[in-house]
Amino acid sequence: MAQAAAQTAQAAQATIGDSEFDRDTAVTLREGGVYDAELSAGWTILGAVNGGYLLAVLGRALGEALPHPDPFSVSAHYLTASAPGPAVIRTQVVRSGRTLSTGQASLFQFAQDGTEIERIRVIGTYGDLDTLSDEVRTSAKPPAIPPLERCLGPADGGPAPIPGGSAITERLDIKIDPATVGWAVGAPSGKGEMRGWFGLADGRDADPLSLLLAVDALPPTSFELGLKGWTPTIELTTHIRCRPAPGPLRVSITTRNLAGGFLEEDADVWDSADRLVAQSRQLARVPRA
Repeated sequence: MAQAAAQTAQAAQATIGDSEFDRDTAVTLREGGVYDAELSAGWTILGAVNGGYLLAVLGRALGEALPHPDPFSVSAHYLTASAPGPAVIRTQVVRSGRTLSTGQASLFQFAQDGTEIERIRVIGTYGDLDTLSDEVRTSAKPPAIPPLERCLGPADGGPAPIPGGSAITERLDIKIDPATVGWAVGAPSGKGEMRGWFGLADGRDADPLSLLLAVDALPPTSFELGLKGWTPTIELTTHIRCRPAPGPLRVSITTRNLAGGFLEEDADVWDSADRLVAQSRQLARVPRA
């Protein structure tokens, strides 16, 4: 753990605000509560814009619309698949309190005939993570992931990018636990588990907004269940528990139940200080044969 953190600290780090993630999640105020965004093709997988990236875009818009800076709980319903290109985000402040504020946001894109199509609808509660108590009572433990140098990325014999179909992998620094990479060599474990180290390729350290991406950035657990193809998210709820320390994150995702053509994924995200910084649950559709 200490060695992995040291390696990251020695690497050239992108400053928050200067990285590709920040540029590609930027929103521009058009008028009260309405923001323009440009969904980047750099965050796609098999032609679909990644759900965690989309959540971060809407999360940024809500953070600008609400009086509190940090996402505490964000729930998104993915209504239709988003495409790279222009988008409009409409926000509404639902409640503004002393320590918490709640708002909702919807992202729209335009069909060829000019009609608006709602892609995602989000409701989020925001606060200030720096004001939270330091008290922690938990039975949760960091996942047993091998050190960073013993996990596998594309250059280490790990999962190779899908030719022409995984632009997002160029923007992420992900190393998968060898115990959950059997799918990449045609030998999935049959267990609904995926674990690995997560970072942004340009070295930008994690913050609450990028945690919304981290919970949905690893390969889906369906791969280790022996299934192939896109696993579209239906609903994703993320809880941000504290501001992450500098350094790489560890992400553990599990699926306990696949039924009726749907599965859930529960994700835990741990920082370099061994703190549980984010949790999420999503419902996803099983890849269609």
